This record gives sequence, structure tokens and C-alpha cells, in this order.
Amino acid sequence: MSDCDWAAFTDRGPWVLHQDQLAWMSVTERLRAAARAEVPALTEPGRVPRLGRMAVVVGRLGAAVGVWWVRKRLGRFESAEASKADLSRRLRLAIERLGATYIKLAQIISSGEGLFPTELVEEFKRCRDRVPAEDFDVVRRTIEADLGCRLGDVFAHVEPEALAAASIAQVHRARLLDGTEVVVKVQRPEVARLVRTDLKIMSWLAPHLVGRIPVAALANPPALVELFAETIVEELDFRMEAANMVDVGKVLHDLGQHGYVVPRPHPELVGRRTLVMERIDGFNFDDVDGMHAAGIDTEAVIRTGMVAFMEGALIHGIFHGDLHGGNLMVLADGRTALLDFGITARLDDDRRRAFLRMMITATTNDLTGQMAALRDLGALPRDTDLQAVISDLRLDQEPIDPTTLTGEEMVAEVQRVVKALLGYGARLPKELMLYVKNMVFLDGAIARLAPDLDLLAEVASISMMFAQRHGERIMTEIGIDAARMQVDLDSVKAGLGVDLSTERLTYRELQARRDLIQKRMRAHVESNRR
Repeated sequence: MSDCDWAAFTDRGPWVLHQDQLAWMSVTERLRAAARAEVPALTEPGRVPRLGRMAVVVGRLGAAVGVWWVRKRLGRFESAEASKADLSRRLRLAIERLGATYIKLAQIISSGEGLFPTELVEEFKRCRDRVPAEDFDVVRRTIEADLGCRLGDVFAHVEPEALAAASIAQVHRARLLDGTEVVVKVQRPEVARLVRTDLKIMSWLAPHLVGRIPVAALANPPALVELFAETIVEELDFRMEAANMVDVGKVLHDLGQHGYVVPRPHPELVGRRTLVMERIDGFNFDDVDGMHAAGIDTEAVIRTGMVAFMEGALIHGIFHGDLHGGNLMVLADGRTALLDFGITARLDDDRRRAFLRMMITATTNDLTGQMAALRDLGALPRDTDLQAVISDLRLDQEPIDPTTLTGEEMVAEVQRVVKALLGYGARLPKELMLYVKNMVFLDGAIARLAPDLDLLAEVASISMMFAQRHGERIMTEIGIDAARMQVDLDSVKAGLGVDLSTERLTYRELQARRDLIQKRMRAHVESNRR
């Protein structure tokens, strides 16, 4: 039996995986449970962290902000953008010196285009694969200790220069003794210990930052630290990542999503700190010109991504949790390869059904249903008065077109909404955060690969396709008859900030609106500084 019969792997792999013969798969549930159980201890705010490490962290971040603040007070910046760029660069340099935990946090921020300042996102993108690599002797020792053998007993060659180096690990090209070309992911030494130490420092500092930093938005700093801990702890054991690769591959196959492939992990060469996997070559996800020259339909690439991502979350409760350009590769035949499964979201049945209700009620403009689903996902407290939230956020009123507001009015509206949400105790659960982050990435990907895609038509088409393919399941699980479901794009239009009479909206048109909004808000901020 071919492993392509049960998972979305490449057509001809260097080896065949047999589900019942993968020793590392049998321990992953225990490893995940242990990782989840560890989070409360790591994020307990009352525990005093190691003072030496805390002094280093506070000193380096404080120095970065301090130098920037002095330069700003002396009027050394020509504009607000230049000021933000300087601060972002100094923070990035400090973070790279602080190591894995803070680099990983920067990587997550770098995927939040639209959620964080542009200058910060662009600077932190440098933390994705430009982190200084470990010396190859260190890599050799890690592999040998983890696999329990000499390097030459397994590999004919391992490229000493890293193909990519990030916070937790780095990747090297290699060739097995039988000539098979592979890539090897190797964890940085001492990273597990350092991450745990830094999480305790973050947890101790977080309560002192409540109400002091605007980036807290929908979750206070302690909640953000807890969310970050939940995300990073599971990345520290590559056996869980290998299992994620298999599970996502199975989900994509079960959904009939033939536009995606997953590289095969090696059936035996997987350990806590070493992961050998199939090597896949293709186009960089940002290489639009190269894909067009090869005859690849980039609109189809985007469309497949939107459908597969949504179906994985809503039907199986599993989806890749860290989409960005470095984790995607487009093959010559137009399929997309998913890479790096360290962050993979898993929803239990209750939360998956809540997610399903949230998406279905959004397409039918059922405001109460949307709020109830968000509550059940953990974004709102259980005793929340849903009708009061709808009223306070003015969701039941005609949406405001932000392009008709002045900069001052836009800032006031954002502050009003954030204040109302904080008043209700709103927070961002891990799975919802990863889903939103991925949606933000897809938003940016549309800008590059399919700027003239009609967003409203695509949402309507995907919604109807989803109802047709999964109607029976939707009826069984959440009691909504998908056959009679009428797609109402009013809530989608409201979310995009366009008039309800709008019938067509390309991404290019949406971006022009966003640029106008940002220009007005920047002008308002600048005028207040004078």
C-alpha cells in the first residue's frame, strides 16, 4: 500500500511510511499532554525568576528602547515612520542577542502583518531565517547524541553550512548512505532550558506591564505570555512535529485537497532534537514572476490555500499554525508544499464545533450566533451578555466606512471598540490567534499572488462549496441546514469596512482603502505631536 493512499505526500517519495510502524507516533499524545501540563508552572507569575538572566533581558531591551527614546527626544527622526523603523531595528538586534525565546516571539510578530506596526513586522522578518547558525561541530554532536550513532553511520554527507537558521533550530541539506537527498532539522543546544527560563521571566514581568503597553489589545500581558508558552513548549520535541506532519497530511488527503503536499518525515531518524525529512524543491512563495513564467496559476494557489486552511480547521480541527512565506513552497506542477510543523493547532471537538458555528453564522450574518461561538471558543467569559456586546460594539448598526472618517475619528473609534472588549474580559485563545494570524498572512499573499481577485465573490463561492461538501455534517453537528443556508455577505463587508451596497471588491481596491485609512491616522498622530 502506498502512503499516498492515506496522506497528502509527494507522488514518489524516497521512502514509504507505514502508520503502524512509526515508533515516534506512539508517544506523541503523552508528549503533548506533558507539554500542556507544564504551561501553568512556567507561567505562574509569583515565582521569582533567575535574577541573572532577568538582568540581561531587562538590560538589553531597556538599552534598545532607551537609546531610541533619547534620539527621539533630540528630534533625530524626520518622521514617525523613521522613528518606528529605528526602534524596530534596535529591538530586533537586542532580541537576536537574547536568543531563542525572544527570536521566536519576533517570528510570530513578523507573521502579523496588519496586526502590528509595519516597521516592526518588516524588521522582525529578518528573524525568520537570518538568525546566526550554530557551528557545525555543535550540530554534529547534537545529531549523534540524539540518534545514538556516529554521523557517518547514517549520512554520506551533511552540508556544513545551514540552509536556514531560526530560533529553535536550523536546517541542513544532507544525503543518506543510500544516496537519498534529505534535509535535517537540528535543535539548538540548551534551547529547551533557555526557553523555560525565559518564560518564567516573562511571566514575572507581565503583571507589571498591565495597562502600560498599547500592544496588549485583546489580551493582557499575562494572558499573552500564557498563549506564547502554549505555542512554544510543543516545539521543543521534534517527535511531536513529525507526528504533526503525518496528521496534517492525513487531513489534507481525507478532504481531497490535492493542491497541497507534506514532506515525509523519516520513519526512523526522528528524535527529540533531530528530524530527518524528505527534501522538496520548488518556487519561493514570494517568487511570483518565477511562478508566472512557469505557467503556474497563482490565483488557483491562493484559492486552494483558503479552502484547505478553512476545511482543516472546521472539519478535522487540525491546521498548520504558522503560515508565512518561509514555510510554503510552490512546486512546478502548481501544488503547494507545507513546511515546518512545529506550530500546529489542534481543536478538541467542542472548540471545533464552536469554530464551525462562528464561520457559518458569519456567512449568514447571525450576530448572536457569532458572539456565542466566540464565547464557546474562550474569547469571551462564559457569563457574557451577548446582546450587550453586540449593542456596545454597535454590530447591529450600519457599518461605518472608515474612509469617511477623519484621523481623529478613526483613532477614537478604535479606542472605543478596544475599551469595550477589554471591559467584557475578551481575550485571544491560542487556536483563534493562530487562525487569525494565518488569515492575515493569506491576506498579504493575495496582494502578491492575486491582487485582482474579487474577494466578495470568492467568499460567497467558498461558503457555498463548503455547505455543499459538508452540509450533512454541519446539520448533524450544529443543527444548521446547509441546504437552505443563504450566504449573506453583510458581515463580511462590515468587517472589510465597505458599504453594504458594494457588489465587487478586489484586493487592489481594498488595499487602496487601507492605505488611505493609514495615511489619515498617521496624519492625526503627527498633528498631535506638534
